[in-house]
Amino acid sequence: MGKRSRQRQKNQNAGRDNRDTAGWGAGYADIIKENKLFENYYKELGLVPEGEFEQFMEAMREPLPATIRITGYKSHAKEILHCLKEKYFKDIQELEIDGQKIEAPQPLSWYPDEQAWHTNMSRKIIRKSPLLEKFHQFLVSETESGNISRQEAVSMIPPLLLKIEPHHKILDMCAAPGSKTAQLIEMLHADMDVPFPEGFVIANDVDNKRCYLLVHQAKRLNSPCIMVVNHDASCIPTLEINSNGKKDVLFYDRILCDVPCSGDGTMRKNIDVWKKWTTSNSLHLHGLQLRIAVRGVEQLAVGGRMVYSTCSLNPIEDEAVIAALLEKSEGALELADCSADLPGLKWMPGVTSWKLMTKEGQWYTDWSEVPSSRHTQIRPTMFPQKDPEKLANFHLERCMRILPHHQNTGGFFVAVLVKKAPMPWNKRYPKLRKDSKLSSSAAQTGSSKEAPSPGDTPHLPPEGSTEKVEGNSQEEKVDKEADETPEGASVGQDAGAKPEGMCGPPPSKKMRLFGYKEDPFVFLSDDDPVFTTIQSFYDLSPDFPKLNVLTRTHEGKKRNLYMVSKELRNVLLNNSERMKVINTGVKVWSRNSEGEEFGCAFRLAQEGIYTLQPYIRSRIIRVSVEDIKVLLTQENPYLSKLEDEAHAQAQKIGMGSIVLKYIPNLNNPGEPQCPIQLCGWRGKTSIRAFVPRNERFHYLRMLGVEVFRDKQGLGQKRSHGEKDGKEEAEDAAEKDEEQEEERAADKETELDLENSNKNGSSESKTDCGDKETSS
Repeated sequence: MGKRSRQRQKNQNAGRDNRDTAGWGAGYADIIKENKLFENYYKELGLVPEGEFEQFMEAMREPLPATIRITGYKSHAKEILHCLKEKYFKDIQELEIDGQKIEAPQPLSWYPDEQAWHTNMSRKIIRKSPLLEKFHQFLVSETESGNISRQEAVSMIPPLLLKIEPHHKILDMCAAPGSKTAQLIEMLHADMDVPFPEGFVIANDVDNKRCYLLVHQAKRLNSPCIMVVNHDASCIPTLEINSNGKKDVLFYDRILCDVPCSGDGTMRKNIDVWKKWTTSNSLHLHGLQLRIAVRGVEQLAVGGRMVYSTCSLNPIEDEAVIAALLEKSEGALELADCSADLPGLKWMPGVTSWKLMTKEGQWYTDWSEVPSSRHTQIRPTMFPQKDPEKLANFHLERCMRILPHHQNTGGFFVAVLVKKAPMPWNKRYPKLRKDSKLSSSAAQTGSSKEAPSPGDTPHLPPEGSTEKVEGNSQEEKVDKEADETPEGASVGQDAGAKPEGMCGPPPSKKMRLFGYKEDPFVFLSDDDPVFTTIQSFYDLSPDFPKLNVLTRTHEGKKRNLYMVSKELRNVLLNNSERMKVINTGVKVWSRNSEGEEFGCAFRLAQEGIYTLQPYIRSRIIRVSVEDIKVLLTQENPYLSKLEDEAHAQAQKIGMGSIVLKYIPNLNNPGEPQCPIQLCGWRGKTSIRAFVPRNERFHYLRMLGVEVFRDKQGLGQKRSHGEKDGKEEAEDAAEKDEEQEEERAADKETELDLENSNKNGSSESKTDCGDKETSS
C-alpha cells in the first residue's frame, strides 16, 4: 500500500476511534480545556444561538454523562429494562459521592420504548465508588454479553433516522467500532420469531485491525445477517447478486454514512481534541468526506435513504458536503424533513451561509478570494451556494445539528438524504459491458427503470479535473476483470480453481490493504456427509436451509459450522473477487470428538441457538426457572437435581448435546416473561449448561439471583460492599482484545476442551472460528 493509501486510511480513522464508547471516561487531567482558535471560529460562525455561547463552552468543558442502550431486538429486552428500573436504578437514587449528588438515571426522551438511559455519573465515579459496585459489575457483564451497549446518546441518532425494516439491505460504510452497526442489526431482528430476516447489514471499515473490533462488537448479537468487509469507503466495490438466474447489481435500501471527521463534537470525552483542534483538520477531511458520500449515493437504491453524520460541528464537514452532494445530484437527491421523527430531541436547523478560516486566522467568504497558493488545501465545494434559487431548493435547514448544552450531550451533525432518481453521472458516462444483458429495472428493487448496471457507477472526477470518468474507478477494473470471465463460469469461482460454494478472499493482486489472511468461506452442499448424522441426531425439520451452512476450511475435518441468511449467501457466492470479507455468519455447531460415540460429532453452540432451535425437533428439554438456576450455578448437577418434569424428559434422552428451553408462564408475572434457550450436555448421570460466563450472569440476574465476581471473576455471590478491586475486569468490557483474553482465561466457560489448541489460523481473531471461550 502506497503512501497515499496509508494516509487515506489514517484520515478515515481520524475522529472515530472512541466516538461510540462515550461518557465513561475521565482523565487527561493535565490538559487545559482551552482553545482560543476554536472559540473565535465558532463565535464568528454564529452556529450557537445568541446569548448561549458561554453556556455552550461551559458544557463542552464538562464531562459527558454516562449513557447506556438496552439491546433492543432480543425478546428479553423488556426483562433487562425491568431489572434495571426495579433493582439497580432504585439502589443508586439519592446517593452522594465525593460531594456530588447522583441523579437518578432518566430515559432519553427521544429514544423509543425507554431503551436508552442517561445519568450524570461519569465513568470514573461508576468504577471507583463501592456504593456503585453492583451497578458497575452489572454494566460490565451485560455489556460483554451484548445485552447493553455503552454508547454516546447522539451516536444513537443515525440508525433511528434510517427507519430500518427487516427486509432492508443495509450498508454501513465506516462502521468501526460498531455501536451503530449493532443498532442496525437489532432493528433487522425486530421480530425474534423470524430467525432469518430478508435483509442484511454489510459493515465496512478501511482499517483492517478495526474490522476485528467491529467483528467483536457485532458477534455479541449472534446474527446470521451481518457481514464485515474491509475496503476504502470512498471506492467500495459495486456488488452483484443473482436474481432469478440473472446477475443484478446490489443496491442498498439504507446506507449509513458516518464519515471520519475532526471530532470537535467529542471534546467532552476526547479531551486531547482541545489541544489538537485546528481549522486545518476540517479542510483536510472535506474531500474524503465528499468522496465517501458520493460513493454512498451511487450505491443507494432509488427510493432509499442515506444518513450522513459526523461528530463535528463544523459546516465545512457538514452542510458544505451535503450542499456539494445535492449540487452534483442535479435533483436526484433531496434532504428529508426529519423534524417529527425523534420527538423530544433538541436540535438546531442546518445553516445556509458560512465562511472558512485557516489555522493562521485568515478568513475567506468565497472561492474567488482564495489565493492560488491555497488551492490545494481549499476547494470550491467548501463554500456555500451563492445561487438563491438553488440554495432554497437544497433545504439545508433540514439538516440537524445537536449542540452539547441543549440536552447535555456531545456535539453532532446528521442529515437524511432520499434518492429520487439515478445519479446523473450514471447516465452520462455509461460503460459498455461485453456481457451486459442485465435487467436494469430489476437492479434497484422498487426503483425506476433507469437504474444503472454495475458499470454505470463510476466515480466523479476530481473538481476541475479533465480526466474522463471511464476506467477511472477501482470497480471498473474489477468489473473489467469480471467481464473477462469465461461464459458460464461463476463469478464466485477463480478461473475454475475453487470448488463450487467456496468463497475465498480476493487474490493477492487485488488486495490493496494490508491485514490478516482470512480463511475461505466454504458453503456445504445439500448432500454433504456431515448432515447425515446431524439430521438424524437432532431431527432437523425438512425446511432447514442446508445450503446456508458454511465452514472456514475446505481441507480436513470441519471444526465449526456457521449459518448465514440466504441473501448473504447470494452476496458471498457472487462477489468473492470483488470484496475482502473479514467475517460473516453465526456459529451453530462445534465439533466434539466425544459426541461421535453418542451418534453425532457436532454439539450445539450457544451463539447460534436462537437461529437454529426453530429447526430442531428432538433433544429438547423443557426447564423451569428453578432448573435454570441449578444449571447455571452448579458445575455438573446430577439429573436428579432437576424438577420432576425436566428430570423425566432428560431420562428419555440419550447422552450428547441438548437444548434447554424455558417457555414463560404468562399467568406468573413474577417469572421472566420471555423465552430462554440454552445449550447443554446430557451426561450419563448429570447434565450441564454450555453457556458463556457473562450470559450465565445475565440469565441469573433475570431470575432474581444476585451475582458478583470474586477476584478470579468466577461469578460467586459476595456480600454488598466487599470490594472487587479488579481493574482488569473493568477495562475488559471496554477493550475488546483484553476482553477476549479474559474470556479465554476463564476456565469455567472453556468447556469445549478439544478446540482449545489452535493451529495458527486467522479463526482465532474472528467470529467464524473465534476462541472457544463460549462453549
